[in-house]
Amino acid sequence: MTGERVFSHTVSAEESGERLDKLIADLGLAPSRSVAARLIAGGHVTVDGEPVAKSRSTRAADFIEIDMPPPEQSDLIPEDIPLDVRFEDDHLIVLSKAAGMVVHPAHGHWSGTLVHALLAHSEDLGGLQGDERPGIVHRLDKDTSGLMLVAKDDDTQRALQDEIRQRLVDRRYLALVHGVIVKDSGLIDAPIGRSKDRLRMAITDAPSSRQAVTSFRVLERFEADYDDDGYTLVECKLQTGRTHQIRVHMEYIRHPVVGDPMYGRKRRGAELGLARQFLHSYRLSFTHPVTGETIELVDWLPHALAEALGAIADRSRGRTEAGREVFALAGRD
Repeated sequence: MTGERVFSHTVSAEESGERLDKLIADLGLAPSRSVAARLIAGGHVTVDGEPVAKSRSTRAADFIEIDMPPPEQSDLIPEDIPLDVRFEDDHLIVLSKAAGMVVHPAHGHWSGTLVHALLAHSEDLGGLQGDERPGIVHRLDKDTSGLMLVAKDDDTQRALQDEIRQRLVDRRYLALVHGVIVKDSGLIDAPIGRSKDRLRMAITDAPSSRQAVTSFRVLERFEADYDDDGYTLVECKLQTGRTHQIRVHMEYIRHPVVGDPMYGRKRRGAELGLARQFLHSYRLSFTHPVTGETIELVDWLPHALAEALGAIADRSRGRTEAGREVFALAGRD
């Protein structure tokens, strides 16, 4: 199997004896038992490396692998989900994605995605990313909020992706990280590839890894307390766009994002009342590929993140020059 989206599961003693198609559906790796059966019939499922029948009963320690094909266009049904649109014309959309929303369909998320909402919002969406990702120019993680670009036609989608590849799109994020960063700015240039745990990414020099570059500026530092080592509010600028890039890079320099369930510190984040990671795409600047005008938008912290920041306000060491600039830009001075 050679697909990019491979999911695996080892059958537990409690799951032993289940029909294969039923177990796959119960695990949320397919939206229904009938879809699971089609995956098996299509050769997308193996058990211990061998294709099997849908009716096969599973045994404890069976190693199931699913090479998930993209859903057909007919599987994508528009859903009337409100979108927070910040800019729109005949060619593109800039929206603010809410935390908790998945960008496109994937295992366990067959409905309620941003793509389903976009299909209901606009009849015209670029198709260069395939039927499962109409209009998508770049992605945000499920629990990362903020500004995203969407293209309404192929030419615009191609032009915007070219701008991103050429590093002409200015994408900046606000992140609250653990610990106090001493330097006012920094550059993290460390290649990212898939971890042995397929859900995670990691800094690696494996041949499959790709260059990843993130620059950051410190905006505000917060004193340590009896149960933590302080916090730092940073602005991160993407020079490249790898999966989980900011989260992996901040963990790499030992300042993980607060509330990050995958790369963060265990049981941390809750003390600030957070049920999500503190990462928000707050600023987006690019040249409109059709009109040539400069589009620059700022989307300040959503309520949950602003409240978390407010909870440690009395521990602030003061804002840096960059911090005063960013807060003034957002009208929060």
